[in-house]
Amino acid sequence: MGRVVLVTGVSRYLGARLSEAMAAEPGVDRVVGVDAAPPRHPLDRVEYVSADLHGGNLAQAVVDSGADTVLHLGLTPAGADSGGRPASVAGNGNILGTMQLLAGCQRSQAVSRLVVRSSAAVYGQSAHDSALCTEDREPRSMPRSSYAHNAAEVEEHTGILARRRPDMSVAVLRFASFIGPSVDTPLTRYFGLRLVPTVRGYDPNMQFIHEDDGIEAVRRMALSEVSGVFNVAGSGSLPLSHCLQRVGRRRFAMPERGLRMLGGLARRGKFDYSPDQLRLLCSGRVVDFSKLERVLGWSPAYTSQEAFEAYLSERGGGPREQGAASSHGSPQRIRPALGA
Repeated sequence: MGRVVLVTGVSRYLGARLSEAMAAEPGVDRVVGVDAAPPRHPLDRVEYVSADLHGGNLAQAVVDSGADTVLHLGLTPAGADSGGRPASVAGNGNILGTMQLLAGCQRSQAVSRLVVRSSAAVYGQSAHDSALCTEDREPRSMPRSSYAHNAAEVEEHTGILARRRPDMSVAVLRFASFIGPSVDTPLTRYFGLRLVPTVRGYDPNMQFIHEDDGIEAVRRMALSEVSGVFNVAGSGSLPLSHCLQRVGRRRFAMPERGLRMLGGLARRGKFDYSPDQLRLLCSGRVVDFSKLERVLGWSPAYTSQEAFEAYLSERGGGPREQGAASSHGSPQRIRPALGA
């Protein structure tokens, strides 16, 4: 009998792409897609299960599915809009969903493989530190944004499960910012603002992972048995100022203490980019992903520069047509018009 794979976050673009990629694997018999919000696009060969973040049925869904492989990309609060959802709401939902998912993994006798999506934001602020962030390096300052704190908490709970279930192989992937022609994230929405705020005194290095490479990293990690924490990013980096110049947006610099005023505007609906998200852009971290390359024998096809250019190439033109191949000759994959 082949594998049974459970994927969370299937209402969003990356979860939908990943679930369909896993369903196409020869050794996979079933794929169960789980989310609090229903998928926005029909998923072929994927069984959808609704999971209420506050009802406790996510843990039971893991057990009932009989999944031996669980891929956790996070969950979307039911009825939430990905574009305007406050970071605190999304973060709290992700932590609650993660705790329920991990409880299900602990109870299930079938689960032997767990891969959890995290973020390079856990390294915190390193604007004046030129050293590459490696997986075994402690951050020099604790993350100040709630998003980074939430990612760190997800990792902490995952580590507790790994210690309780040594028979289970557990991998945590710390991703750089996803970007590409089809994803919709707070960062891509930031680049689309008419007037772009920046924090005075900061011109951080931006490191990206192309959407195709991000999906491929999770797919390969799911089919392996390696455990540990791994950075995932495209090589190189770009200054934020260069990115904003390329997208052709006007920007205004504010002092860091002005983030409080920006927060008030965001809460009143007069500004659609939160100070918490902007605070992440004070970090100039660049991660070393050589550990991932060693264990998987694979490297991302796109550099950070190429991933950003892929985003620019179709900016304003909408998601690619279904079945379109990437410029790097990747196999054709369905690209539903979903938010990341």
